[in-house]
Amino acid sequence: MSGKRMRVGAYLAHPRAGSFNHALFAAVTEELAAHGCEVVAHDLCAEGFPPALTAAETGTVEDAGAAADGQVAVHRREVAGLDALVFVHPNWWGMPPAVLAGWIQRVLVPGVAYKLGTADGEPAGLLRAGRALVLNTSDTPAEREAGEFGDPLERIWSACVLPYVGAADVRRRVFRTVTDSSEAQRAAWLAEARRLAAELVSG
Repeated sequence: MSGKRMRVGAYLAHPRAGSFNHALFAAVTEELAAHGCEVVAHDLCAEGFPPALTAAETGTVEDAGAAADGQVAVHRREVAGLDALVFVHPNWWGMPPAVLAGWIQRVLVPGVAYKLGTADGEPAGLLRAGRALVLNTSDTPAEREAGEFGDPLERIWSACVLPYVGAADVRRRVFRTVTDSSEAQRAAWLAEARRLAAELVSG
């Protein structure tokens, strides 16, 4: 992104202050700022983002950017102007927390994040953010996650959501298992998260 300051949106979805997700979010946003990025940071739970999709939002909307909810409208305007995306959240039941699932449904809407009805029947992503980093925490061992569950979060982010809206370069790291991790292990994870954030914006 030579010649201009890179604008990165960072989104945290965890309700408990002091969680390891919060530490990851702080490390990543600090690293992004240290690399000269303009960081648009949102702690969705602390900000009280309203996740419930309304009936009016499920119909055909000519101008999806004009949300009735002011907070949603701000997020839609912001996401359209980002160069990269970062999401930090735990694995809960193989899904993102409800606040982030609601953010996806209410913010990444037609006319803002993608356009339907292209010649080949596939959606056209509208976001200029061509790359994204997803950091997850989990208490499920990797072997069980892959063998029993098939890593549903990988499918959600790398197949269902981010490429759909234009982010073809999706990077993801799972830190596990968090509950029984040592202070030394968490420090190493935070250093890794910083490295991944730096790599996201440097190439």
